[in-house]
Amino acid sequence: MMQLPEPRDVAPRLASGAFILNAGLTMWKSDREAAEAAHGMASAAYPFLAKLPPERFTRLLAASEIAVGGALLAPFVPTRLAGVALTGFAGGLVGLYLRLPGMHRPGSLRPTQDGLPLAKDAWLLGMGLGFLCAPCGSRGLRGLHCHRCHRCHRGRHCHRGHRGH
Repeated sequence: MMQLPEPRDVAPRLASGAFILNAGLTMWKSDREAAEAAHGMASAAYPFLAKLPPERFTRLLAASEIAVGGALLAPFVPTRLAGVALTGFAGGLVGLYLRLPGMHRPGSLRPTQDGLPLAKDAWLLGMGLGFLCAPCGSRGLRGLHCHRCHRCHRGRHCHRGHRGH
C-alpha cells in the first residue's frame, strides 16, 4: 500500500520540489553561454568537473535537478528517500557556497551580496536533513517492529503498539 507523505512534509516538499524542478527544466534549455557559466562556477568549486564538457555538465546537472524535484513532488516517493536526494543535492550546493571565493565574508559564514543566491541553499539542506528524520512508515520484517523504536527489538511494545520478536 502506498504511504502518502505526512501533512507536515507536504509544504516543504512542494516548495523545494517545484523550485528545483523549475531550475532543472530551465537549465535543460540553457544555451552555450549559460552552460559555460554554470560549468565554470562548478569547476572552480569542484575541480574534477573541469574534465566534463560544459554542455554535458549542464545536461547532467539539469537531469539531476529534474529527478530530485520530481522525487520531492511525487507523493509515492517516501519522504526519507526524497530527503536523501535533497540532502545530497543541497549539500553540493552548499559546498559551492563554501568553496567559491567571494561568496562569504572572510573568516565568517555570513554571505556577501554575491553569495546570497547560494547561501539560500542552506534552507534546502535543512529541509533535506529534516526529511531524513521523518518516520519511515515501515514495520520491517513480518510487520513486527518499526525501525524507529529499538525497544521493539527487545521483546517489548513500541510507541506504535508493535510487539517485539
